[in-house]
Amino acid sequence: MSEGRAREVRIAVIDDERDILDLVDLHLRRAGFATSLFERSKPFLDSLGEGLPDLLVLDLMIPDIHGRDVLAALRSASRTARIPVIVLTALGSETDRIAGLDAGADDYLPKPFSPKELVARVKAVLRRTAAGEMKGMLELAGILKIDFDRFETSVAGTPVNLTATEFRLLRILAEGRGRVYSRQKLLEMLWEGEKFVFDRTIDVHITNLRAKLGQAGRLIRSVRGVGYRVSEE
Repeated sequence: MSEGRAREVRIAVIDDERDILDLVDLHLRRAGFATSLFERSKPFLDSLGEGLPDLLVLDLMIPDIHGRDVLAALRSASRTARIPVIVLTALGSETDRIAGLDAGADDYLPKPFSPKELVARVKAVLRRTAAGEMKGMLELAGILKIDFDRFETSVAGTPVNLTATEFRLLRILAEGRGRVYSRQKLLEMLWEGEKFVFDRTIDVHITNLRAKLGQAGRLIRSVRGVGYRVSEE
């Protein structure tokens, strides 16, 4: 990402601890990002009417509206469903991480954290969100339509709200339909080899993707001991 591009990107941050909010703000601004800071969830949700951030860094334990409820609100509306979200929270067990990803987070960083790692993750999520996509429309099995130009997905004519990570994962599998992708290969393609992604990330995103696709979820096949593929058979 060029410095010019970075200065144009606005990152929203929600955290009820002012010292952490200031620390995140400092390092994001040093990296060239513009920031919008919130100590409560409701002011952030209210601000969406004025414009959408390019990415949200979200604590879960917010006094007025829990972070998972914020995630649910974002993912349930087509206008905000694709806002990338990195969860930054003291809830750091594997169960908590899986729950966060399952709720719709694109990435998850437990506290205490390295500000440099947070900035690296922000850049990684933004890179894969903005990465060049296959163009045009793809239809699979007569029910699943993927519009790569508009970043839209529908199943049997019904729109499906996918996160940026879910859409990119579906794109990779659909573009290479019939090919088996290992979990490691998908991790490398989605996160560009970043070492801080934990092992079950792909499985969680696949589970969420299948659930959202409903009857079309069957097109994503598990290959035991190897990984996943999309098949129209």
